[in-house]
Amino acid sequence: MAKVWNVFVFLLLVLAGGHAAEGPIGGSCVGTRCDVIHQQSGDFASAHKRCKEQNGHLASVRSAASLDRLSALLGNVSGSFWVGLQSPSGCPDVTSALRGYEWPTNESKSVSDTLDRSCISPSCVTVSAEGGFQWEQEACDAPVSGFVCTHNFSYACTRLADGDVRYDTPLGFGGEELLSLPPGSTATRMPSERKFVCFSKKWLPAPWSCEIFQGGCEHACVHAGPDRKPSCFCPPGLSVDPLNKVTCTKDPDDPCARLGCEHACVEESCTCTHGFRLAPDGRTCVDFNECSDARQCPGENFRCIDSPGGFKCACADGFKLTGGTCADQDECASAPCEHMCHNTAGSYLCLCYEGYVLRGNSCTLHCGKEECPAECDPNNRYQCACADGYIAEEREQHTVCIDIDECAFSYCDQLCRNTFGSFTCSCRPGFTLTKEVFCARSEDEDEDWDGSGQSTAGPDRHVTPPPAPTRRPSTLSPGGLAAILVCCTLAVVLLVLLVHLVCCKRSRVERDLVMEAAGAEAADSRKMEADA
Repeated sequence: MAKVWNVFVFLLLVLAGGHAAEGPIGGSCVGTRCDVIHQQSGDFASAHKRCKEQNGHLASVRSAASLDRLSALLGNVSGSFWVGLQSPSGCPDVTSALRGYEWPTNESKSVSDTLDRSCISPSCVTVSAEGGFQWEQEACDAPVSGFVCTHNFSYACTRLADGDVRYDTPLGFGGEELLSLPPGSTATRMPSERKFVCFSKKWLPAPWSCEIFQGGCEHACVHAGPDRKPSCFCPPGLSVDPLNKVTCTKDPDDPCARLGCEHACVEESCTCTHGFRLAPDGRTCVDFNECSDARQCPGENFRCIDSPGGFKCACADGFKLTGGTCADQDECASAPCEHMCHNTAGSYLCLCYEGYVLRGNSCTLHCGKEECPAECDPNNRYQCACADGYIAEEREQHTVCIDIDECAFSYCDQLCRNTFGSFTCSCRPGFTLTKEVFCARSEDEDEDWDGSGQSTAGPDRHVTPPPAPTRRPSTLSPGGLAAILVCCTLAVVLLVLLVHLVCCKRSRVERDLVMEAAGAEAADSRKMEADA
């Protein structure tokens, strides 16, 4: 029975989850079929999607009886409503029964044959009271007043015998005149307000499972007792009606009122709602960590996440829910690494090419010894890069990176030890290293440095003397020598050009002066002749 009830719980949750944000304006059920009217404007595609989200499909009207039911539903409603008839090809198919039109159930019967079958005619169909419930062709992208959904079930419950009963279906409509009710429908008998739920063709009395509509309880529901039987409870000052077992009535002599229960009181004792347990004081409730039970979330790569009053199952980091299972997510597909990426179960590893070292997800040049080949541009061998702490040196056929002896630049306040690509500072006894390079006198140490350049620390102290500096690069490389020769040649050429320009200018000036003097002398001669 427990297994059957679990199936029922799942079914009701699915139906409850399928409710639209805006409820239907009406509906009716005959046998195991229910037709529901939704007055929500939209095109054919959106109507088809809404019906599918609610585990149904656009209405199929294939018989005179189904057309009569549709006419009764829409008789007092104005506007046009989509039904499931559609021509996906756009042109008539003379070989098919409906000449290219199809129902969502792929059946070929129809109660009307008034459609225009030309290629340019609209491909979707509506019905309306104004149109006498005849097929009316409409452009599929046109917004109409609403749509009609059809839902089919494996069984149904008949109405309760005798009495005044109000019915509510999980499809969002209800009433007192319904003849057939789908699974999950509730019935409330008046005036006693006893409630029932439709399950396996029978009406089960409330309270039922607390996970479904609060078990039919007016206030709240709790699984109490050793057998976890569902029971209704009411706030202080009210008690559960003994006749219908779901509603709350005033009770001035309620024994639960004096107990001060935090959550619920059942049979004059405090109890807690699902996901909580009773504290030692017998009144308050504390959260119970359901994830402490290893049986929760048993699937591979699932993890349990506790929450107040409940829990949820989720995939472990690096996994994604696919088809009900947690599948490994290939993080390398998003290229998180700079060089190479290796996917692993639930994670990934970044790898670097030779000559590089991984720092975070990035790869940086790395040498790790005194000398390494430089990383040069294949199109320009003089455009090279070295790892931090190295300097490039050009040689005859290639360029190498040589470790820089940072200790030669007095970066450290006192003692310095050169390392490949870096350096480390240290202090003499009686001093403490600060900010990686400075030495501050220690207050709890006596100065024992004798000025000789060596530590006078006792045998329990050891100071490593500064090592010999790493070989420095040569002062002048072949490339540098070539550059100097080129510069000297250019300087000589420029000097020759300058001397030539100065000499030319001086000659030009002297020639102009001679010509000017000769002209003046000739003018004086002509004047003297004229005077004579």
